[in-house]
Amino acid sequence: MIRPAFEPETLPVEATGAHLPPVAGERLTPDGLRARFEQRLAWTPEPMIEAPWRKTEGDPRVAAVLVPLVVRHHGLTVLLTQRADHLNDHAGQVSFPGGRQEPFDADATATALREAHEEVGLAPSRVEILGALPDYLTGTGFCVTPVIGLVHPPFALKMDEFEVAEVFEVPLAFLMDPANHEERVFRYEGGERRFFTMPYPRSESAEPNGQGGSEAGGHHFIWGATAAMLRNLYRFLAA
Repeated sequence: MIRPAFEPETLPVEATGAHLPPVAGERLTPDGLRARFEQRLAWTPEPMIEAPWRKTEGDPRVAAVLVPLVVRHHGLTVLLTQRADHLNDHAGQVSFPGGRQEPFDADATATALREAHEEVGLAPSRVEILGALPDYLTGTGFCVTPVIGLVHPPFALKMDEFEVAEVFEVPLAFLMDPANHEERVFRYEGGERRFFTMPYPRSESAEPNGQGGSEAGGHHFIWGATAAMLRNLYRFLAA
């Protein structure tokens, strides 16, 4: 089982993005997002701050995730999953629906939509694809394409309980406010690993049915590759 050799939640916060501006509200709407992706403006992705993947055998494994932006009456939310604890890759972590590209997948979008349907039962017909962010290379050897899509209700979800322990939603405005982006560092002999975290209170999260989170207290601890891709979405929208 691949797990970090440290407990990320126990590490102190060394910096936040409080000095950076939040994304303008008009960009956090379906029309604002459509316009932003259509413009194709130049922007600079966040510098890689994780410990890099060390090539040991072959190329990185190609994968894709769907970044599902749910169109709610109170504003867009991001649908996320809590991975099951027994999985080999990123066990127990908060993730986007997604996984490895299969030979029959036409492209990254096909992979992302297929995986979202398999993991949480999200019908591809409910997803309006907007575009994709630059590939993200994880420290575990995955080259991940984040595919951005608007999810239009009504839709029904059915979790694959082998892979997914929980599904929840976080307001996009919260995740696009850099004051909520924490930077933590794990130092070890010979190096360090820097990463973003975005803890979100469980008491404020919403299930896809619009009800409150299933567990009281604590936080959904968004970190690592998921937080880094959200940070890149911030950079893209704020540029």
